[in-house]
Amino acid sequence: MGSDSHIALDGSSDLVVGFFECSLNSILYQRGIYPPEDFQQKKRYGISVLMSINEELNAYLDDIIQQLKAWLQTNKISKLVLVIKSKDTNETLERWQFDVNVNKSTHGVDDTSSQNDSKNTTQEIRSIMRQIVASVSFLPTLDDDCTFNVLVYASEDVEVPITWTDSDANLIPGGGEHIRLRSFSTAVHKVDAVVAYRVEDSI
Repeated sequence: MGSDSHIALDGSSDLVVGFFECSLNSILYQRGIYPPEDFQQKKRYGISVLMSINEELNAYLDDIIQQLKAWLQTNKISKLVLVIKSKDTNETLERWQFDVNVNKSTHGVDDTSSQNDSKNTTQEIRSIMRQIVASVSFLPTLDDDCTFNVLVYASEDVEVPITWTDSDANLIPGGGEHIRLRSFSTAVHKVDAVVAYRVEDSI
């Protein structure tokens, strides 16, 4: 891989990691996992995004984000999943999945096309962020007290931090309903998003 490809990979990894950080914060806010006073509005991608000011949460998320960046730069990650679970039953209620695919043809990307790609990527990310904000209108209300887990699917040969543990897929019983969100692409990565949620048994 030449130096231009490394630059493209670094820039793409930064974009994907930044998107993940904003998405995790926005979902935790929109779904009421943390109280509204734990968040503050910040400008990202030309829109206002609610980001956590909770020190404990930020320390947890920062640990994930830094590790994600290292794995993205070596193309070792295939998906990131945010799982929302009931504290009482430990049942998975929602599962936000972001699939990461690597575009192998990253050679010959000039500055002009990179700038155009970056503008398009920003617009695509903005669309997904707006969908996350709008999610409260179509997702079932979370009546349970909820907690969350972040799952990272990485290559088997990666070095995993000792504080991380193996986990099952935390799938929704019966599969649940799925809503596909928009995707976005950089010169190197394509990220597809889907949210699955539990459907109450019909009476």
